Amino acid sequence: MTIQHKRTFCRVCEPSCGMIATVEDGRLTALQPDRDHPVTKGFVCHKGIYGLDIHNDPDRLNVPLRRVGPGQFEEISWDAALDGIAAALAKIIARDGARAVAGYRGNPSAFNALFGPAWGGFMSSLGDVRMFSSGTQDAANKPAGAEASFGSRTVHTIPDIEHTDFLLIFGENPAVSHMTYMSIADPVGVLREAEARGARIVYVNPRTIETARFAGKVQHIRPDTDAYLMAAMLHEIDRTTGFDADAVARHGRNVDALRSFVAAYPAERVAGITGIDAQTIRALARDYAAAPRAGIHIATGVNMGRQGTQAYWLMNMLAFVTGNLGRRGGNIFSPGFYTRSASAGRGSTDEADYLETPFGTVRKPGGVGITLPGVLMADMILDKADPIRAMFINAGNPVLSVGGEAHTREALESLELLVCVDIYRSPTAELAHYVLPAAGAFEREDVNALGIGLQHQPFVQYTDAVVEPAFERKPEWWIYGQLARRMGLPSLFDDGGSPDLWGRMNAMLRSSGYSMDQLRRDEIIVLEPSDPEAFFETVIQTEDKRVDCLPPVLAEARDRMAAIFEELEAEPAGQLKLITRRDGYMMNTWYANLPKMKRKGRDRNFLLMHPDDAHSRQLRDGITVKVRSPWGEREIELKVDADMMPGVVAINHGWGHTTAAGMRVARATAGVNANALLPSGPGAYEPVSNQAHMTGISVEVMPVRLI
Repeated sequence: MTIQHKRTFCRVCEPSCGMIATVEDGRLTALQPDRDHPVTKGFVCHKGIYGLDIHNDPDRLNVPLRRVGPGQFEEISWDAALDGIAAALAKIIARDGARAVAGYRGNPSAFNALFGPAWGGFMSSLGDVRMFSSGTQDAANKPAGAEASFGSRTVHTIPDIEHTDFLLIFGENPAVSHMTYMSIADPVGVLREAEARGARIVYVNPRTIETARFAGKVQHIRPDTDAYLMAAMLHEIDRTTGFDADAVARHGRNVDALRSFVAAYPAERVAGITGIDAQTIRALARDYAAAPRAGIHIATGVNMGRQGTQAYWLMNMLAFVTGNLGRRGGNIFSPGFYTRSASAGRGSTDEADYLETPFGTVRKPGGVGITLPGVLMADMILDKADPIRAMFINAGNPVLSVGGEAHTREALESLELLVCVDIYRSPTAELAHYVLPAAGAFEREDVNALGIGLQHQPFVQYTDAVVEPAFERKPEWWIYGQLARRMGLPSLFDDGGSPDLWGRMNAMLRSSGYSMDQLRRDEIIVLEPSDPEAFFETVIQTEDKRVDCLPPVLAEARDRMAAIFEELEAEPAGQLKLITRRDGYMMNTWYANLPKMKRKGRDRNFLLMHPDDAHSRQLRDGITVKVRSPWGEREIELKVDADMMPGVVAINHGWGHTTAAGMRVARATAGVNANALLPSGPGAYEPVSNQAHMTGISVEVMPVRLI
């Protein structure tokens, strides 16, 4: 027996935690923490280790499949699959044009450095196709908000936790998600260390999160109201401690306009809709401003609201006007190995490009981070005047991840050609005409490119394929290159021989004085942290290198903020609001088929409700309840949970695999798809970013049968 130990890294979330893979006679048999990794230092969570179970899952896709009937597939060769897809696609484009073609990329594709160029090159070569992504269900607000704040979609600051005195985190649960838009190994350990040396940590969240068991305290807030709390904090800081005079004088413009805007949201006015009393709001604002060094961060729980871009802009304003932007212990920019990443996403703070569609105004897709709204995908597919007839879905499961499950199913079933490239036959892939087996994370070479600009400690790591792709699995770059070749389009294979897959990455590395040859040899390159004080000189991308404190590009969003406030004020007392929740045993729908993740009562999801809300509705723990929103209803088991804020209910997302015939464990433990209760279609997204509205949904909860 030949045993090898190979250095690699996790491709589940942003820290890219180092791991050591054990390979026995060409088969991956174990994953362990890389204790000699210079940055992650032996930290990896169980989701990373359980990547072994995904790799060896007997339900993995192994060969190309062609659908021959509802839920029925036949195995075919790669040549038959690629030739069939190319012929069908060419026919549709010849008849209806490239606008009849669309693409949807899911979250796992972000953790695959070679995917983006292959996907983008193929789709753009087809012509004017329509592009969707999981980003509009996740964090589309952040590129739009960064552009409005700093003139570039790629300028995102992160809190300098190791040096901060006060850390304020909105909509994040680091113990479960390991942070997002911030790449940091062992975030709970880092938070514990910060608190031990005296830092104060406050999480703003509709529930008492698991992270607070280890470090920090939770301040409950009504979901989808974070922007109003931030505005009230800015007003209170301006009214009392004052803005940092040096920071705003040297680096700001339209500061007085910001003051006028936030004056409309004093603590007393926003207290009712946020669920936080005015005295607490004022104290939080003053404490944040008075801290010698304060960091701030927002995450998915805020992104998914109706004004995530506004919240991200206001978060940046809180950092800026208190002098904490570009300050050690405040919010810093961490460029990583691509030193031109800030200018690469440069845009305007004055205006944005929009498209008028039959379903409303949308942000024009293109560039960094902006695609069409996923919640309009079904409407655009079914649009009689301008339908989508063919679609490619890569590593995505929009049937379960986009709001409005039934509408999405109807739309996908209407397509003439649906191609899914994945590692599982997911509920979405069940509807496909062709399902193509992708190589998994440990069957391809890769670089941890996702962390550029977001790393707590910048580093870049290369991993070769730990094992060769099993059966007939192929990496995505090969699949799209071969499809392009068959359609007579520019292809990686045009020059014959071995294609240059890493040319783009090599150019990015050269910007910092490195190369792919050096990275392959060393495997890990640790970079020096940037100088926080250089932010305004070298990072910010506005024309005058100043922060526009009231960017014109957000003018309509500010009007919308005022209108939503009035809507929230008019809501009846006791209105329940639904949030979706991730736990430590699910990553969207990735881990739905692993038996290890389903033990000890985790074989289904629940509706979580505060005891007071259950008592007032005469509901008890363990009964089946009906949850009804304006967009759907579902029956689910009730779990009474004192960690919930009164007036807020939660359902873990990533469940609902009732039709996943190709995923036996997931189907046997299907649970309930929370996103079936979420809005879809016109009005279900934030126009400035195309981000879907997925939290703070008004619902009713009632027993299925009388108790």
